[in-house]
Order: sequence, then structure tokens, then C-alpha cells
Amino acid sequence: MDLNDRTSLAELMSRYVSTETGFGVPKNGWRICLAHEFKEKRKPFQAKDVSLSNMIEHISLGVRYLRWWYKKTQVEKKAPFIDMFRALPLKQIYGAPLGGIGGGSITRGWRGDFCRWQLNPGMYHYKTVIANQFTVCLRRGGQTVYQQVLSTERPPTLQGWNWGYCGEYAFYHALYPRAWTVYHLPGQNVTLTCRQVSPVIPHDYKDSSLPVAVFVWDIENKNEYALDVSIMFTMVNGSGHEDDKIGGHWNEPFHLEKEGESVSGVLLHHQTPVNPYTLCIAAREKSDQEISHQTAFSPKGTCSALWSDLMTDGRLDSPKDSSTPTKKGEKVAAALAVSCSVPANQHNSVEFSLAWDMPKITFGSRERIYVRRYTRYYGTKGDAAPSLSHYALTHYSNWEESIDEWQRPILQDGSLPAWYKSALFNELYFVVDGGTVWVELPEDADISGGLRPEDGGLPAQPEVVKEYGRFAYLEGQEYRMYNTYDVHFYASFALIMLWPKLALSLQYDIAGSVVQHDPTERLNLMDGRYSPVKTRGVVPHDIGDPDDEPWVRVNAYLIHDTADWKDLNLKFVLQVFRDYHLTHDEQYLKDMWPICQTVMETELKFDKDGDGLIENSGYADQTYDGWKVTGPSAYCGGLWLASVCMMCKMARVLNCESVYQRYRDILERGSAAFDKLLWNGKYYNYDSSGQSLSNSVMSDQCAGQWFLRASGLGDDDYQAFPKEKICSALKSVFDLNVMSFAGGQMGAVNGMRPEGVPDRSSVQSDEVWVGVVYGLAATMIHEGMVDEGLRTAEGCYRAVWERMGMAFQTPEAYCEKGIYRSLAYMRPLTIWAMQLALSNRPHHHKTTDKDVGRD
Repeated sequence: MDLNDRTSLAELMSRYVSTETGFGVPKNGWRICLAHEFKEKRKPFQAKDVSLSNMIEHISLGVRYLRWWYKKTQVEKKAPFIDMFRALPLKQIYGAPLGGIGGGSITRGWRGDFCRWQLNPGMYHYKTVIANQFTVCLRRGGQTVYQQVLSTERPPTLQGWNWGYCGEYAFYHALYPRAWTVYHLPGQNVTLTCRQVSPVIPHDYKDSSLPVAVFVWDIENKNEYALDVSIMFTMVNGSGHEDDKIGGHWNEPFHLEKEGESVSGVLLHHQTPVNPYTLCIAAREKSDQEISHQTAFSPKGTCSALWSDLMTDGRLDSPKDSSTPTKKGEKVAAALAVSCSVPANQHNSVEFSLAWDMPKITFGSRERIYVRRYTRYYGTKGDAAPSLSHYALTHYSNWEESIDEWQRPILQDGSLPAWYKSALFNELYFVVDGGTVWVELPEDADISGGLRPEDGGLPAQPEVVKEYGRFAYLEGQEYRMYNTYDVHFYASFALIMLWPKLALSLQYDIAGSVVQHDPTERLNLMDGRYSPVKTRGVVPHDIGDPDDEPWVRVNAYLIHDTADWKDLNLKFVLQVFRDYHLTHDEQYLKDMWPICQTVMETELKFDKDGDGLIENSGYADQTYDGWKVTGPSAYCGGLWLASVCMMCKMARVLNCESVYQRYRDILERGSAAFDKLLWNGKYYNYDSSGQSLSNSVMSDQCAGQWFLRASGLGDDDYQAFPKEKICSALKSVFDLNVMSFAGGQMGAVNGMRPEGVPDRSSVQSDEVWVGVVYGLAATMIHEGMVDEGLRTAEGCYRAVWERMGMAFQTPEAYCEKGIYRSLAYMRPLTIWAMQLALSNRPHHHKTTDKDVGRD
């Protein structure tokens, strides 16, 4: 572990007073003492943070947004997909989310609180449910000697419980999809290690879909005498939402024996009129352990009866009957306890699971019913929670073997720094906790947009979509749009490398939408003009809003006219070949080829000068909203040339010689024009307008080259940019955007002036975008600048995870001081592009930490 890793770990763990390391806690990951307090307190971006000049320039946009916001919230009574007036405040509390992919998610914070809920698809509820806790009871010689809620909180309710565990005796360690919390019990000579396991397993499309997690409690008794130990798990029927009090909820105990294994627990039936679900807490039966339960208790008042019940003998009363349905205004909770004996100086373990079964879902408009992916294996009746729990408790060891096999080569690679290993796996949380939905394709569904293969379209039900379902994730927990395509362009590396079938399924959905046309006129907030909701031949910005009807009404975004989203079409082409390069799926390439030709023909109309380089205007660099560009730009122009290069390669693969020759000519003319218009001797200018800020240094100026390298191209016949110019541009970015910004400690600022000050011409030019920085780092690594790439990305990790307290909610952006924007964002998944670049290093021979003497 290098000096920086030691220093940052020491700061996050500085208040940890115990020497206990826990049971089986790995070396790599993100570690923090439960008593830690982050010194830096940032605030969300607000209107007051806009400069006066930008405010004046966008005043009409502000008026249009205010009118739209009022209509959405006050008239339609819906949640706007971007709420500029109710940005999420920063809570520095979140930990690794629970559950698999696409079945909803529950986040358990690093202090042990159940504090973020996404059971209804794409809609978040940020509420710490204080009664959801683990409690330990120690008994010796038939007497309880210690009973403690394993929480540092001191809430005003449940005063009959023993709260206020000293956080200085515990630490949290995350290496997603697992997390460990180590509790040393002061004065008891006992250490508890809670290991949290979720079934997030690359290339596993069954278990990875399951809405369940397991908690394994390892108990180390370091006394010279035996102890009887009970762990109690309490859970409220609900999520802390107002619908917890609507009435009609009820609990029931259950026991399930299958294949020689038994589990017992309590089912918490949550009877909401829309998207009802069942929570389930369960434990695995073992010969030397006893499971007991309390079917129902009220999670208000002192709740002394439950506490006394456990304290009396280390077990609960275990009534056999179901609870009566709650009355309006009432809440109900359940408890489950597992008791075992731990001999002197020995170890034992108990296992719990938490599952939730919401098999059928509707989105905000309630027009259609979808069934989640896991129902393929567990049915749609809403009675799957016992079976899910049984499967999890009897198979989690297999999950862990698969997780170890996947992570071990990276964790043991001594050439990779410890911070990177933590970032790589922990940023993957968003695949689960990004409002993710994964649903089965209905038998009557047609994803082709109405254009069949014989007419240059797609099959109604492509095999990969039929077999693996439909997948969607949000741009961010605050920017609630599904499959936002310009951002997915970056984040897609995680999917194509780990769950490639989901990445291809998403691409088929996007491809089908290209040929669709919706002439309905709607207001574009940016320019105030009306234009069609969806233009034929154009990739949509997104596939919809979870408070409306995704997949049915695509392109819910209201900022830009689709006809100006030139970069979306380019990003589609770039992803198509990148996906083919990594999967070698020939049918996919054949299916996508006519769609690629369609979107490229749409693009060619912007070649105003006939030089093979597309013309940008207004706000055409869609990724950088509000950062004006005039004429061809480094970003869009670079993506265009890379797309043309890939069209040449695809044409050759598919033996389309005439298409190859056409795009070869465009590539040669476009590359020459790009160089002439934008190269300034050190880097590519932001745009070709010749205006005062056109020579700003854009951190993402080499994005086209990045995708070429990631797709095995960029040299010889498939080269769009001279290598020496790319390396010079990247060096300029490193020297200016990285090292001349914030002392080189915060990643790369989007825009930098050549004299070494940030470009403040827009609200986004002086921001750091974490996902863009990871993509920049990958580009550097592809070009042999490994140290520079790692240094660039390290700044983001240190800032977000160690200084700002934004673990498991990595934002889209932050400025050097004071503010952040859009917590829990999709784009930081781009870190997997770094892993692709690192794994493709020539002559790279992996070493182990032992080989290089790291501790």
C-alpha cells in the first residue's frame, strides 16, 4: 500500500480505538470508523451559484423552467425528473446497497442504518427507519451480561432499548458487492463481524437478478469461558414512507424446508394499492442454534416489551399466528433472533437474509404492468419471499466463491494502487442502486419501432432481448431519466464488460427507437421553440421518466431539440462496434448495421462545407449543456471522425466495399479538416470559432480516440488522429486541467484556459465530472500514460470518497470549493473503461502484492 493510501486510511480510521481487525475482512476496499465525521460539508448547486453573466444569458430559460416546474408539481402533482428547487442535501451516511440487479434496492449506511429505499422503480425515498436494527445479547451462566443495539444513534423513540453504541470501537469496510462491519464490544472481549453479501455476479443473469441479501455474523469469543450469544434483527413493515400508515399491512411467521435445508422467519406484507410487496427477514436453521421471532410489535413508544423478551433468555416468544392488519395510522414491525453458543477462545456464526418480493411493477402513469426479471424463476404471485430467502441462505457461499474468482486477479495485481481497487468495485454500486429495472419482454412486445429487417430495421423481438429481458437505469438518482444515452456512453463500459447481454439488450431498445417518429409538438426549455418529441433517424436522449411510462413515451428530456443532438447518433455508432469488438456477437453487428447507416446519414447533413467534418452550432455538444460551441469542435468533431473510422471497419467486417470506400473518403477529408481547424500545436481547441474562449483546453477533447482504442482501433488503416498529437493533447490536459487545478488533487476540470485558470464561461465548464475524468484516465492509459492516468483518476476518488463523504453517491460534478451537482450519478461507472485500458497494456505481467512487498 503506498503512502497516499496509508495516509487517507489513517484519517478515516483515526478515531478507531480498538486493535481488532475483524473476521475475514479483506485488505482492499473503503474503510471508515463509525465515529468518523467529515470535515468538509458541501452544498448542492443552486441558482445563487450561477454567475451574473450566465444568469442574464439564461433568464428566459429560467422563466420557462419555472412555469414547467409549477405545472408538473402543482397541477399534475408529479415529481419533475430534474428538480432544480429541491436538490438532495448531502448526507454523509451511505454504504453498499442491498440486493441484485433490477429488483429494487435498499441501502444500508456505513453506520448500520437502513436509510435509502428504491422499491418502486426509479423513485427514491431517503428515510432512515430507526427500528431497523441488529441487536446483540450476551449471556453467561444463564444470565444476560450485555445487550446493545449495534447503532451509534440515540433516537427519541424506542427508549426502552439500549442505544448509543460507541462508534470508536467499530469500523465499516466496503468492497462491493460485499461489506463488513466490525464491532468490538467494549469490556466484553467479544468481536462481531457482520458481512453483507448481495448477488451481484458478472455474467450471471439468474442470481444477479434476485432481490435479496445475506448478513453473516461472525462471533469471536476471546474470553476463557463460553458465552451464549443472540443476534436480533428487527424490521418495520415498510420503508418509512407515508404509506406505512395507510393500514392493512400484516406479518406472519413462516418455515420452509427444502432439499434438506430449513429456514424460518417472518413475512411482512405491505399492502399498498400500487406495487404491493412483501419484505422477509429469515435465518438458516442449524443443529446448534435456535431461531425465535416476534411476529409483530409497534415501532413507537418505548418498546420495552421486546427488549425485555430478548434479555430474559436470549430468545423471543415466537407466536405462531399471523398479526392482525394494521389500522390507519398504525405501523407494525417484526423481529427475528438467532441464538448460539460460542466456546472459550472460539468462533461461531449466524446467518440472516433480507428479501423483498415486488414481482409486478407499474411506473407513474400506471398504463402497463411489467414483471421483474427474477419472476422467471420465482413466479409473479407475490409469494416468492420464503423461497428467495431459502435460496439466498443456502447459496450465498457460491456467490462469494464467484465474487472472489472475479475480484482476485485485480486485487492481487501489485501494479495497481489500493485506492483504484476500492474505486473500481465500489463505484459498481450504481448498477443496482441506479433506479435500475430489469423486466421480462412481454410476448406481444415489438421493440423494432415498426421497421422490419427487410426494410432496414430490427426483428420485433431480437433473441438477446427475448432471452435476457429489458434493462434500464437512471441518469442519476436526482436526474431521473432512464438510459440517458449521452451519459450511458461513458457508463456502458461496466455493463459491456460484466453483463454484456444487458448492454446489448439496451442497444436494441435504443436502435428500435431510432426509426420512430412522434410529431407531437412540445416546448424545448433551452431555446423556447416547439419541435417534435421524436425525430426519425435520431437517437433519443433517454427512454423516459419513471414517474411517467418508460419505453412507451421515449425522450422525456425537455432541454434540447432532438435534431441538435448530433453526438447521440455518433455515440450509438461508437458503442455498436465497441460492443462487437468485446463480445464478437456477429448477429448483433448485422442487426445494428442498417441502424448505424441510418444515423450516419442523418449526421451527414451537418457537413456544411463538404470537408467531411460535421458542423456544430448552438449547444450541439450535448454532453456539456450550456457550454456554447460554434463550428466544428474537438469533442463532437472527434466523435464524428471516430464514428466514420468505425463505419469503415464495420463495412470491411461485413464485406460492404462500397460503403467502406465512401466512409474512407469522408475520413480522409474530415481528418484533414479537423487538424486544420482545431489543432493549435499543443492540443485541439475547444471549437473553431476563433472567439476569445475557443482555445480553451477541454479535458474530454480526445473522447473519439478513447473509443477507438477501446475497440482495438486507432492505428494504421483505422487511425483518425495522429498519435503524437493525441499524446501532446493529453499532456496539455494533464499539465493544465489536472495539475494546475486544485493542486492536482481533485481530478481534471472540464475547461481550462491556456494561461492556467479554469474556464468559467458556463456553469459546467469549471466543474469536475467524475465519470469524464475516469474516461480521460482510460484514454491516457491506452496511450501509454499510465502514471498520469492513475494520478488523474486518483484525485476524484480521494475527493469524493475520502474528503467529501460521498461514498455510494458519487455525484456527476463538483467544483473546486463549496458545491456539488447531482448526487448518485451514472457516469462514474466509466471507471471500468480504465480497467479495460489497464488489462490491454502491452507486455503487462501481473504481479501480486507479495511480489512487490506491499502490506
